[in-house]
Amino acid sequence: MIEIERLRIKPLSYSQLVKYIQVDNSLETELNLNETSRTISQELKDALEQTILPNVADTSKNYLYSTLWTVISKAENKMVGDLCFVGEPNANGEVEIGYGTYDEFQNRGFMTEAVGGMIEWAKQQPEVKAIIASTDKTNSASYSVLLKNNFTKVEGTDALFNWRLVLQTVKNEEL
Repeated sequence: MIEIERLRIKPLSYSQLVKYIQVDNSLETELNLNETSRTISQELKDALEQTILPNVADTSKNYLYSTLWTVISKAENKMVGDLCFVGEPNANGEVEIGYGTYDEFQNRGFMTEAVGGMIEWAKQQPEVKAIIASTDKTNSASYSVLLKNNFTKVEGTDALFNWRLVLQTVKNEEL
């Protein structure tokens, strides 16, 4: 668990992910949280069932790079959003981050703070050299989170901005 100023960020176990998908407040009950009005999109439900759950169940993988991390407001004792890494670091030491804030908690700076907390966590992982992300070009709130966390815009597509934050630099051996 990551503890920052206003938030706790908790990685969910396999059984907690199953409860998350049910959207019946059983997860909130297990975590001793106040109920929330969260919903999950069909896209997230599909990702959970087809990718995230199988990856979390795979004991050969570090589940922290595959699971959802729930973002909890300390003041309200409620889940306010989620983050995840999209798999373990690649050969270049890059991990991709994804995130979302529940509607009723948007525009309060929670995700900017949460991404900052995940960056600090990632800095402690020696295999992680950079964090990458993609945002829809029309989603100014999403790319504002990245800008406030010092990500740099890199090449993109017609629909997406791509982002990168270098955490560690490889030192060249002196000759």
